[in-house]
Amino acid sequence: MLWFNLTQHFMKNYFESNKILWDKRAALHVDSDFYDMKSFREGASSLKPIEMDLLGDIKGKSILHLQCHFGQDSLSMARMGAKVTGLDISETAIEQARNINEELGLDATFVCANVLDTNAVIKEEFDIVFLSYGAICWLPDLQPWAEIIASRLKAGGQLIMAEFHPVLYMYDWDSNDIAYHYFNDGKPYVEVEENSYAATDKEINAVEYFWVHPLSDIIQQLIRAGLTINTFKEFDYSPYHCFSNLEERAPGEYTYNLTKYRFPHVFSIKATK
Repeated sequence: MLWFNLTQHFMKNYFESNKILWDKRAALHVDSDFYDMKSFREGASSLKPIEMDLLGDIKGKSILHLQCHFGQDSLSMARMGAKVTGLDISETAIEQARNINEELGLDATFVCANVLDTNAVIKEEFDIVFLSYGAICWLPDLQPWAEIIASRLKAGGQLIMAEFHPVLYMYDWDSNDIAYHYFNDGKPYVEVEENSYAATDKEINAVEYFWVHPLSDIIQQLIRAGLTINTFKEFDYSPYHCFSNLEERAPGEYTYNLTKYRFPHVFSIKATK
């Protein structure tokens, strides 16, 4: 019991620290060139071809977007005719998402909560659960994550997921050295973020805790939760210029050129309940 209480105490501290990090990031990101809110306000979609190919026609679909940041992707899906609910741990991000939703006259809903508390604040079942890029590294254990996804999907509903590949996360992007394990032993990595990937000229000085999850764990936890994997793909580029030492090999395709050999940067999954 003492071990359980200590574990719960540390997990709470990890999440609180990450919430502070994302509150600071959200305050900077909404005005950053990286997120290009000017183009977004003029009608541009923030969704990338990888996830667009998976989404297809979503008009009339209900979508739960987990870890939605300040809502650009959620609102892009709302513009496509979906009924979207976005959830994020950052109060700053959710407040921004609500403001942008109102400004643009869209009909998305935004909820502030830890993704692991989703079932406590959202009871509806959805046609699609969506998440993308830099989401699962903030979670120590993917079993409850997968169970939450399954519980929030209607029968026949789909998970649509595009995420950075765990091989990419093994590298220190500044030194080009392998600095992280591929397999997750439950212990977090701890780093101090001096600035943000989307606002590199602004200081945030926040501590982050993150975990690397192997593909086998991601896929197996989804299967255990009752989902059938329909599509799994790997991509040798990132659609975002969000790490050090990336080069743009083609429009919207950024590669980490530590070696002449191609290796995965992103993967995508479509799975059905």
